[in-house]
Amino acid sequence: MHRLSLTRIAEAWRFIDPVFLDSPQFESEALSAKLGCRLVVKVETLNPIGSFKARGAYFLTSQLQGRPHLVCATAGNFGQGMAHAARARGMAITVFVSPDANPHKVERMRAFGADVRVAEGGSDEAHRAAVAFAAEHSAMLVQDGCDAAISEGAGTIGGELLRWPEPFDAIVVPLGDGALLGGVSRWVKAHSPATRMIGVCASGAPAMQRSWRERRVVASAPPQTIAAGLSVQTPFAEAVADLVELVDDILLVEDDSLLAAIRLVQSELGLVLEPSGAAGIAALLTHRPQFQNSRVATILTGR
Repeated sequence: MHRLSLTRIAEAWRFIDPVFLDSPQFESEALSAKLGCRLVVKVETLNPIGSFKARGAYFLTSQLQGRPHLVCATAGNFGQGMAHAARARGMAITVFVSPDANPHKVERMRAFGADVRVAEGGSDEAHRAAVAFAAEHSAMLVQDGCDAAISEGAGTIGGELLRWPEPFDAIVVPLGDGALLGGVSRWVKAHSPATRMIGVCASGAPAMQRSWRERRVVASAPPQTIAAGLSVQTPFAEAVADLVELVDDILLVEDDSLLAAIRLVQSELGLVLEPSGAAGIAALLTHRPQFQNSRVATILTGR
C-alpha cells in the first residue's frame, strides 16, 4: 500500500476548482526541433495563480472537517494556492515567507485574504516559524511535500498527461518539495509503468536529489539558485520515501541552463516562465543525449 492513493487522485478532480484543471498540453514542433526529441508541454501557468499549486491546495482543504485556521510556509506559489483555496472554503490562513520572497506573489497572497508574515532567514526558518505559530495558536499546519492530499491533488496532472494518444518514454518534472513529482509519478507508474519518471533539481539546491540517492533525508547547505521553487534545504521524509519508490532518475541543472530555457520557451511559445517552471526544459537542454528521439512530456509549472 502506497501512502498516495490512486482512488484519492481520481477523486481529486471533483474537488478542485475547474479553472485549475485540464490545462493545455500539446506537442511543440519548434521545441522538439531544438531539443532533438518529440516534446509535449503541459502549461500550468494559465490560471489565477499562475502555477499548478492550487490543485493540491484545493484537494487538501476539501478533505478537512470544519474551518480550521490554516498555516503554511511558502516560496510563493504554494502560498498563493493555499490562500485561493482557503478563501473558497471560508478558512483563515497565515502564510510565512522568507525576506527574499517574490513581492508580487506576496501581494497576491494578501489579495486572496492571507495574513502573510516574513520570517528572517531562508525556507527552513519560514517553516520553523509556521510550526511555532501552529503550536501557539492551535492552527492546522499544512506542509507541502508532506501532506499526502497535496501530492494527490497534483497527481491529477498525471491523469491528464496520460490522455495523450501515444505513450511517453519519459516525463520530466521540476522537483522542489516533491509533491508534484510524487503525485504525478504515482498515477503514471500505475497506468504506464514503462514511462520513465525524471525529476529536475537545481545544482545549487541538490538536497532532494541527494536524499533520493541515499534513500534518506540529506539536508544541504542553504540553496544557491535563482529558482525559488526548487530551493529545498531539508526535504520531508515522506516526500523522499515517495520518490524512492516511484522515480527513475533525478537530474541537476545549472542556473545558466534555467535562464536559457526561459528564453527558449519565451521565443518559441510566447510564454514567460519563472526559473523553476522552466526546469524540465533546462534538463532537456543539459542532458540532451539521453532524450534523443524519445517522446517526452514536461510540465511548465509556473510563470
